[in-house]
Amino acid sequence: MKLTITDRDLLFKPLQTVSGIVERRHTLPILSNTLIEIRNGQLTLVTTDLEIEAEATSNIPELENQGTLQTTVSVRKLQDILRALPSGAAIELTRSENRLQIVSGKSRFSLQLLPAEDFPRMIRDSEPCSATYTLAQRVLKKHLQRVAHAMAQQDLRYYLNGLLLLIEDNKLTLVATDTHRLGITSIDLDGNFEKSETIVPRKTVLELIRQLEDSDKPVIVEIYPKKVCFRFSDAVLVSKVISGKFLDFRRAIPQTSVFQFDVNRLDFLHALQRTAIISSSNDLFRNVHLNITNGKLNISAKNKEQEEAQEEIDIVYSNETIDTSFNIVYLMEVLNNLDSEQIRCSFESMQSAILITLPDDEQFKHVLMPMRE
Repeated sequence: MKLTITDRDLLFKPLQTVSGIVERRHTLPILSNTLIEIRNGQLTLVTTDLEIEAEATSNIPELENQGTLQTTVSVRKLQDILRALPSGAAIELTRSENRLQIVSGKSRFSLQLLPAEDFPRMIRDSEPCSATYTLAQRVLKKHLQRVAHAMAQQDLRYYLNGLLLLIEDNKLTLVATDTHRLGITSIDLDGNFEKSETIVPRKTVLELIRQLEDSDKPVIVEIYPKKVCFRFSDAVLVSKVISGKFLDFRRAIPQTSVFQFDVNRLDFLHALQRTAIISSSNDLFRNVHLNITNGKLNISAKNKEQEEAQEEIDIVYSNETIDTSFNIVYLMEVLNNLDSEQIRCSFESMQSAILITLPDDEQFKHVLMPMRE
């Protein structure tokens, strides 16, 4: 059985789509493989880590009369081979027993195959869908990027190692926190929905950000009791959800803004990036000191060698002086994942958490706890 594909990109691009969830090391060898199905001119590639399943399809009319293929092959090796071939190169795929022969020009490769029937698939139709809604890909990607950095990593409180999708009436709220910082952003939905809470695992969120396009193409989100499904372009991403109850994040949002000022986001970010050059050698705390006084935002940092960095930004502020410190990495991450020109910084008291909002967008809030010096 021989299949000819006139352009290696027809196989390479969908493979890039699904390869992101494949781990370098697995206890099950088949989890390092991609399921390849070619039937009636349609190519389907599937990968899984047993928690997430990624699927990409591509219509290749030239394959319609060339037969069928169903097998699994190493994702990394196939990807590296296709990447090394010239763009637009024709390739021939030949299956012979437990080997896949790949021929392109004068290049020849032979890869080991594992049976397609041994590839684990996630069952999607075993439970009823509780909610379905459609968003533009760029909208979902933008809001995921706003808060994803606040997710915990390997926290014993497993429900923090993901992102909350909260549906209430006609609003979708995305929430992430590691208890040191809290990111909240909301999207208006078409239509009203019953209240539901879904915690999407960290790896799924990061893979969504990687795959979603900055376009108005739709992404369909399907919520199930134990799974969540995202359908977009020629791809499908299915993920198990994290069971458990997310914490009451609203209690962490400051209710009053006694001290407040607006600042240019990029000016603030660039000043922090320069300051981080000095603070980077202080791996224990990575703190930055903010002194907010009449018309000035002073930024400074020291390290264990007693080296210093200082920056100053003009702001409109005429209240009492505030002296406080924050994790400089956390501050840079929130600023780096916004696209607004101005941000608003608010404090309930001189030693309270900082609430970062956008003057022109009430949907976003970020709370960052201060560091104790």
